Amino acid sequence: MKCNKSNLEAKALAKHIRMSSHKARRVINQIRGRSYEQALMILEFMPYRACYPILQLISSAAANANDNLNINKADLIISEAKVDKGSVLKRFQPRAQGRGYPIHKPTCHITIIVKSRSQ
Repeated sequence: MKCNKSNLEAKALAKHIRMSSHKARRVINQIRGRSYEQALMILEFMPYRACYPILQLISSAAANANDNLNINKADLIISEAKVDKGSVLKRFQPRAQGRGYPIHKPTCHITIIVKSRSQ
């Protein structure tokens, strides 16, 4: 949760979210460049599991901007939104005749940067 007063932008970061970066990126691409309220409406009605952590993260970034920079939430736009690959949890699923089948559980890191609409 870092705020930069020179550019008047606020940042929120979520690490090790237990979902594929491809699936989170599908949702992030829909809200990049939109206003704060419009992004909330889009995320509210999308049917994907990735929407909930992204919704929480956008709310956190808006709260950072409101508290630290005194920017009204209605004036915010999502200037940057990105999803990076995180570490992979490796597990084994037991199979027939004593074999083990590898299971990869991916994680991702989501970054949201909001700034004032006037810039």
